[in-house]
Amino acid sequence: MIPASALTGPTALLSGYTVGVTSDRRRDELAALLEHRGARVVLAPALRIVPIADDAELRVATRACLATPPDIVLVHTGIGMRGWLEAADGWGLAEPLYAVLSRAYLVARGPKARAAIRSAGLRDRWSPESESYEEVVGHLAGRGLSGVTVAMQLNGDSHPEYTEALEAAGARVIEVPVYRWAPPIDPAPLHRLVDLITGRLVDAVTFTAAPAVGALLRAAGSGTEQVLEALRRDVLAACVGPVTAAPLRRHEVPVVAPARARLSALVRTIVDELPKRALSIEVAGHSLTLRGHAAIVDGELKPLAPAPMAVLRALAATPGRVLSRAALLRTLPRGADEHAVEMAVARLRAGLGTPRVIQTVVKRGYRLPA
Repeated sequence: MIPASALTGPTALLSGYTVGVTSDRRRDELAALLEHRGARVVLAPALRIVPIADDAELRVATRACLATPPDIVLVHTGIGMRGWLEAADGWGLAEPLYAVLSRAYLVARGPKARAAIRSAGLRDRWSPESESYEEVVGHLAGRGLSGVTVAMQLNGDSHPEYTEALEAAGARVIEVPVYRWAPPIDPAPLHRLVDLITGRLVDAVTFTAAPAVGALLRAAGSGTEQVLEALRRDVLAACVGPVTAAPLRRHEVPVVAPARARLSALVRTIVDELPKRALSIEVAGHSLTLRGHAAIVDGELKPLAPAPMAVLRALAATPGRVLSRAALLRTLPRGADEHAVEMAVARLRAGLGTPRVIQTVVKRGYRLPA
């Protein structure tokens, strides 16, 4: 139980909420930021980064850049840029690649890419404000791409939308594959997250890479539409930036994203958004707020198990209305019976510590007094 005085502190801003984390490489950092604000975190990496085993494709792309120095180099990610330079150093090609890059018009898609460019002693020339491929293509097309060679460092997947748009504008494109995405070694946490999303047992899910969205939906299989419906209505989809958010928006999922693509900014966005979704009502002289897996009763946070919380949400949706045991049974996991409803109500009363908040209406069911 968290007292009222602590709920306004920074370490309790997300107390009562559960957040799913789909990233792999920086999952511990993101989890720590969320937990520091009181959230319960579910780690479920959707993908992992795997370096190209023999570097054959990267070596071919690098030699193509040396043979025909690109006029423009598009850097998608910081880790990709550093990996490219490290691989070239291992092949004894660091100096000629550096010379080629130093003469090119370097475009950094975001702040991490920009930092990697500058840490290598190179100079970036431009970055898109939105990090969207449309803005990048529009900017480069405005400079004129007819007969221009563009080297594009990939960020785990090919980017046909980039390549086709640049080629349509007259450019020759060299794709530079530094790493690729692969499924997680243990898929069980991702499948568990799918179940938690469809069951509305997480309040938000974070995405730090667009391919993770597709991986989550593939893991859902035949339940894809149920996952999307949960994300559209009940579970907050929080993305680190517009590029990551694009696949969800194509599925008409509302997305929140910070103005700057930073993990800390992503967490601040969640802190701002989740409490707005909390339901607050006055019941039997008590102030009651529903927050994720907990209820705030007269300013005190009281965690609840999933079944009592599901009953409370159903009753709080229409205060004063009597819900039968059969109606409440539909809010519980499959396989439960009416006895499970009675047990959930008993545990709910005990958890809230205010028995009068849940009224029994003889032979009819239960209600929250209006």
